[in-house]
Amino acid sequence: MSDQDSIFFRNFSILLAALVVFTILLIWFGVAMQNNLVANVQGQADRSSIQELIKPVAAVNTDPNAVAAAPVEAVIAFDGSLDGEMIYNNVCMACHTTGAGGAPKLVAAEWETRLDKGMDAVIAQAINGFMGEAGLMPAKGGRADLSDEQVKVAVEFMTSHLE
Repeated sequence: MSDQDSIFFRNFSILLAALVVFTILLIWFGVAMQNNLVANVQGQADRSSIQELIKPVAAVNTDPNAVAAAPVEAVIAFDGSLDGEMIYNNVCMACHTTGAGGAPKLVAAEWETRLDKGMDAVIAQAINGFMGEAGLMPAKGGRADLSDEQVKVAVEFMTSHLE
């Protein structure tokens, strides 16, 4: 056998031995970790805290004789503010500056056909939502917590600022 062959077999044997040692270390580490995890789950877990963390947030009462809870007071967005510009900037601007979903930008030409129907129709579509050929207007811009009056002032702000 030549010197090159003996060098190759020696290096190969060293590499093989190192891989076997590495495999044995991985198996030993895996077994140690598994035993540690099983011990934690079986002996040290506080079941009451786990049950508290995974309990449902609500329940449906199907008892016809149950007493109804007091009505929850409606929460109105932005503390009921009627500042059309502020509502536009926080709710409407995302679609009406980019044209997302076919929303008309604040350009007079894009609003002509809508305004031909009258302001009441435009406001009604903004409040109730609208699906047209050009796109989609979700009811109240997707913010159910807006009041009808807040939607109205936002539409009035937009139509008064058309370019």
